[in-house]
Amino acid sequence: MDNLLTITELGEELGLTPRAIRFYESKGLLHPARIGTNRVYNYRDRARLKLIVRAKRLGFSLNDIAEYLDLYQADPEQSEQRQLLLAKVGARIAELEQQKIDLLTTLGELYEIQRQALDQLQEGELRPVKSEPAD
Repeated sequence: MDNLLTITELGEELGLTPRAIRFYESKGLLHPARIGTNRVYNYRDRARLKLIVRAKRLGFSLNDIAEYLDLYQADPEQSEQRQLLLAKVGARIAELEQQKIDLLTTLGELYEIQRQALDQLQEGELRPVKSEPAD
C-alpha cells in the first residue's frame, strides 16, 4: 500500500482543509481506507477529490457530482456518464449565459444612473451633501 496520503497531505496537495475533505466523505463522495483510526487516500481517492473540487468550482451541486461519480462505477464504458456530463454541462452553460445577460443588463442600468448623476452634478442640480457635526 504505497503512495498513500494522509488527510493532511491530501489537503495540502489540493488546497483543502481536512474539514472540507471530511465533509465530502460525510456526503458519500469519498470512501478512504483506514489504517487504524487514520484515513488514508490512494491515487483514485485523489483523482476523485480533484473531480469533486473542479465540479464545485464550476458550480455543480453535490447531488450532480454524486450522480456523475456513481455512474463512473456503474458504467464501464462510461457512455451514460458522458451523456449525463453533456446534459449537466449544457444546463450549466445555459444558466451562466443567462446570469451573464442579467449581469450586463444590471451593469448597463447602473452605468446609466451613474452617468445621469454625474451630469446633474456637473450642471449644478445636485450639490454634494455635507455631513452634519455629531452632537
